[in-house]
Amino acid sequence: MSYLAQSFSVKFDYKIYFTKFLFNIENTTLADFFRERAAEGGQKIYFVIDEGVFIAHPNLIDNIRTYFLVHPTVALLPDFAIVPGGERSKNDLSLFDQLIDATDSYGIDRHSYIAAIGGGAVLDLVGYAAAVAHRGIKHIRIPTTVLSQNDSGIGVKNGINYKGKKNFLGTFAPPAAVFNDEQFLTTLTDRDYRSGISEAIKVALIKDQEFFCWIENHAEALRNRVAEQMNYLIKYCAKLHLAHIGGADPFETGSARPLDFGHWSAHKQEQLSNFGVLHGEAVAMGIALDSTYSFLAGFLTEDKLHRILNVLLQLSFEITDPIMTINDLQSPLLKGLAEFREHLGGRLTITLLTDLGTGKEVHEMSPQLLIKASSYITNFLENSTSLNFNND
Repeated sequence: MSYLAQSFSVKFDYKIYFTKFLFNIENTTLADFFRERAAEGGQKIYFVIDEGVFIAHPNLIDNIRTYFLVHPTVALLPDFAIVPGGERSKNDLSLFDQLIDATDSYGIDRHSYIAAIGGGAVLDLVGYAAAVAHRGIKHIRIPTTVLSQNDSGIGVKNGINYKGKKNFLGTFAPPAAVFNDEQFLTTLTDRDYRSGISEAIKVALIKDQEFFCWIENHAEALRNRVAEQMNYLIKYCAKLHLAHIGGADPFETGSARPLDFGHWSAHKQEQLSNFGVLHGEAVAMGIALDSTYSFLAGFLTEDKLHRILNVLLQLSFEITDPIMTINDLQSPLLKGLAEFREHLGGRLTITLLTDLGTGKEVHEMSPQLLIKASSYITNFLENSTSLNFNND
């Protein structure tokens, strides 16, 4: 037997910029980025905008056009795509086709850019379309929600939902750059604003105890939308996520997914609720369930479990609901375990907690213990009419 072999690595570099009023003509952050990356030939840029952002910022398109008139670093295409926000953008295949058609009709090549302005779902859709068109067009992310600025929008994943399954089609394709503009957060509803904080709690619980303590100590300020505290949370959370992406398995070729702590049930709950529950809300409930399971399995102390549940409640998260409740072995939520294993590939790998800031991988979860965990959370919630949010 004879064979030839080859091994090579591909280096990816991208930056996350933190700014305010990105499209103000006096803000040269975006223009400087394009100047540094200037290539021969006419580079183009095509913008795709979340419909909710378009409505909340009615002057956005005019501001973009003015910006590129003043800073003509790339050729701005005259038309803009406005797409629905939220999971609708990932469920509607015609939107994917629309972006591919635009790539074709406008001659957007591999030296040009597709820029997405919106929440995480719109960024996922646009990133996927860019990644598969011409085997990879550069894409720029401009996240507009807390969740997308601190987690989904800064990572390397792209995807759409297919056959009723979340992210069934997708790619690993790092963005050319991410621009976090804090001004976009000011128009979010309280629900959308709060939702993204759950991902910060998640990464703190598995990676950084001090960050979790910081969230505990600043929960009231975060709930009240104090910009200084939210800006710190977003940047620190992004830092932790980037550190993980730069580790040994950025494209998740193995079975372990520590950043998916609390997500196996969250993904299933989103599907069962017909995506009426926001991703961050589902993750908060998933964190509550897996943290409680960690306690009942003997990994986590009860006082630390209570700290987790209390901080979720203080931030006005629901920690369970009828869909998340597991009453018996026939509960629909339990199917999420098998679907999660299929999505990950290989054997089931779930991250549980042994401490605040420390995770532990397990390869099975007891349905009976999950039933007990669900009941524990319900009882905790019923007994929490007078909560003490002190850290003692």
